[in-house]
Amino acid sequence: MKILVVQESDWIKRNPHQQHHLMELLGLRGHQIHVIDYPIDWKSDESSSKGIKTKREVYKGYKKVYNTSNVTVIRPPIIKIPVLNYISILYYHRKEIKKQINEFNPDVIVGFGILNANIAASLAKKNNIPFVYYFIDVLYDLIPEKRFRALGKAITKRTIKKSSHVITINRKLNETTVDLGANPHNMSIIGAGINLKQFNYKQHNGFKLRKYYHIKNDDIVLFFMGFLYDFAGLKELAIALGKNKEKYKNIKLMITGDGDAYKALELIRNKYDMEDQLILTGRQKYKLMPDLIGASDICILPAYKDEVIMQDIVPIKIYEYMAMKKPVIATRLPGLVAEFGENNGLVYIDKPEDVLKVIDTKFKNKRDIINVGSQGHGFVEDNDWKNVTLKFESILENLVLDILLKEI
Repeated sequence: MKILVVQESDWIKRNPHQQHHLMELLGLRGHQIHVIDYPIDWKSDESSSKGIKTKREVYKGYKKVYNTSNVTVIRPPIIKIPVLNYISILYYHRKEIKKQINEFNPDVIVGFGILNANIAASLAKKNNIPFVYYFIDVLYDLIPEKRFRALGKAITKRTIKKSSHVITINRKLNETTVDLGANPHNMSIIGAGINLKQFNYKQHNGFKLRKYYHIKNDDIVLFFMGFLYDFAGLKELAIALGKNKEKYKNIKLMITGDGDAYKALELIRNKYDMEDQLILTGRQKYKLMPDLIGASDICILPAYKDEVIMQDIVPIKIYEYMAMKKPVIATRLPGLVAEFGENNGLVYIDKPEDVLKVIDTKFKNKRDIINVGSQGHGFVEDNDWKNVTLKFESILENLVLDILLKEI
């Protein structure tokens, strides 16, 4: 198959998500994939082209996780002026999608965004191409300008109605898309996967990293990886640890990633003199993640309980933590509870500071940590990306076949 993907995030610089794994694995299976992406971090990207308009860029044979040469990333121009950047998506992405339909001649189009997904859905329908809306997040709640979120929701509803099929990554998002107007008969849930060969707890014990960061055998390392949103709860947890650092002197908080909260975390570390206890690794290469997780004892997701955009999601990193046999302390979010339930490797909290209380009550020794981690591993051990990809491939092939049969 020839597959055209449209998204409004940076395929190149952002860490691997659902779409990277699926498309690169499909590439390994012989399918040709063209991705139209968007430099979402253009405001802070010093390496972007000078001037108010960027140039069209093409990355042939781009690979992020797997060794495939069948993925080509195309980045249309944008206008680097707030609000006009959205208008430039409407113009330049429409132009690029038309170009890809005419020249690449895709068998199916898969959309992950808002604006360009709506454009792609319309053009797909016009050209009798099946369109799949892959709903991996409530994207309209992530729009930085709050005044545009209602419009984003309205556009999402229109895109769903134009779609041949809607895919979500968890049960809670499935409910959300039905509320937005999706036809339950044309929907599938394809959960997040894990590269079990890469995230192998037997091969990545993190010993060298623990030594590098001066972590002792009896220290308990709490680990978080990902974009450091202000609502991630990391600042609150770091402050609570700083205020009680003598009581929890064997607790180390290791945070991998960059983002909005990074500078505040540096200030907290300095204020409470926590050089040894608050380890900020900065952004690291994805291939190092198994070793970083391996160096930890417990992984965390202490996000704000009432944060709107956190309600329905189940981050891939939860599966990766569990694949590495690490217990997870996470905020009791609806999406997580719906996906994992109780006693499956997650210990739920109500607010970030509760992480330390859980250490006192639930994880009194290393054996407790190992037992809960084993529960999580048992829950996710069948979620290999290869199995997930086969399910996705089957959906796409059936949609393409339906079109062909109608044309006979």
